[in-house]
Amino acid sequence: MRLSIRHTTRYRFASPVAHGIQRLRLTPKETQGQTILEWNMEYEGAHEQLSYDDQNFNHVTLVAVEEGATEVVVSCSGKVDTEDRAGVIGQHAGHLPLWAFLSETTLTKPGPRIKQLIAKVERSEEGMVHTLHNLSNVIRDNVEYQTGSTGVSTTGEEAATEGAGVCQDHAHIFIAAARSLDIPARYVSGYLMMNDRIDQEASHAWAEAYVQGLGWVGFDISNGISPDPRYVRVATGRDYRDAAPITGISYGAVTEDLTVDLAVEQQMEEQQQQ
Repeated sequence: MRLSIRHTTRYRFASPVAHGIQRLRLTPKETQGQTILEWNMEYEGAHEQLSYDDQNFNHVTLVAVEEGATEVVVSCSGKVDTEDRAGVIGQHAGHLPLWAFLSETTLTKPGPRIKQLIAKVERSEEGMVHTLHNLSNVIRDNVEYQTGSTGVSTTGEEAATEGAGVCQDHAHIFIAAARSLDIPARYVSGYLMMNDRIDQEASHAWAEAYVQGLGWVGFDISNGISPDPRYVRVATGRDYRDAAPITGISYGAVTEDLTVDLAVEQQMEEQQQQ
């Protein structure tokens, strides 16, 4: 499937920026089942400093905010070819060892509520993938998808206790539970082509677990499926903070407003041949 993506992030500051730098993880990965045909990034109120691949093989672009800027706009666009691999990414790659994805982080530390959810998971005789789908279903049944109920600093345990959250929270709860079962797990940020709309207000997030014999396997807890060709992987990490689309610091200003405009659509065959 060929997907066309347009993603614009707009920061408005309450006062002019004296100095600022942003770390962008907005370039899709070249990975199994995913080929980047083209990808462009443009900036207003900032300029690119350098780019590199981090410890998770995420492509990172550093941009400096221009002195005196009151607004920064980051615009991305491109085309990605995807194929259906039933969510299987394959063997581990990256500078971090596999055991690094077994350790707790602040956002994925399990507490009493996550341990209660783990106790509800049926261990499948059909293998670990089925058991992990059961885990995904338990989380989805007990933590309602509800926008505005959590933020980027909400931990998986807090969302599980509240019984509500978004895709980021579902992923953190899954990761915390999987690691408690001694299964390496990681966070994935990316794009999802929706069946009922093109324009969206946010990117998507899901989780991957390492299954012996298969390698990394994806689980979209919020939608109850493994990723299919509608999904584009952008960044991975031990939790959201490792894979956040944009992080950074600024001096002399406070972010007053942030808006995201995102469109993901399939490019039809006749468009591909032009």
